[in-house]
Amino acid sequence: MSKGIGRPGNMHEMVERLAIQELLHAHSRGLDRSDSALLKSCYWENAEVDYGSFKGSAHQFAELVPAALSSQYELTQHCISNTLIAMGGEQARSESLVTAYHLLQGGQEEMVYSGRYLDRFERRDGAWRIVHRRVVMDWSRRHAVSDERNSEGFAALAKGRNDGEDPSFVFFAMEDQR
Repeated sequence: MSKGIGRPGNMHEMVERLAIQELLHAHSRGLDRSDSALLKSCYWENAEVDYGSFKGSAHQFAELVPAALSSQYELTQHCISNTLIAMGGEQARSESLVTAYHLLQGGQEEMVYSGRYLDRFERRDGAWRIVHRRVVMDWSRRHAVSDERNSEGFAALAKGRNDGEDPSFVFFAMEDQR
């Protein structure tokens, strides 16, 4: 992994890395907006995942996880950072830190998960997708929260949702209409 760290690659490699980063961010959006189609688009059809309690087909995981998250949490926010990518032709590997915030139903408690995604990617027909994901847990914590979404200072703001009613869906739909 350390070979090449800090050495600028060529423009093509930089573009490839950005495509992989966009894929990682799209996956987080798929989780947070309960979007099975978006999640599936991040994986090749033969991809596998290891989420601990779920090991198997990534596409099956993409079908199951939105309902599982929505049944327990009002909102989630999966934040990716410190991504290291090792490029190798038509394949790549990455390690990303993930901090996932989960607001429990009722808005009185939050579970925060800190871990890592170990991903293997393949480029096929010019597109990158995940071929395998392994989730590594570093730690987790749960604590009470004071939900201030409807307090005086925040009452007029648009509110996030974990479904197609989230304001971002309308926002991106307007982009498509141009």
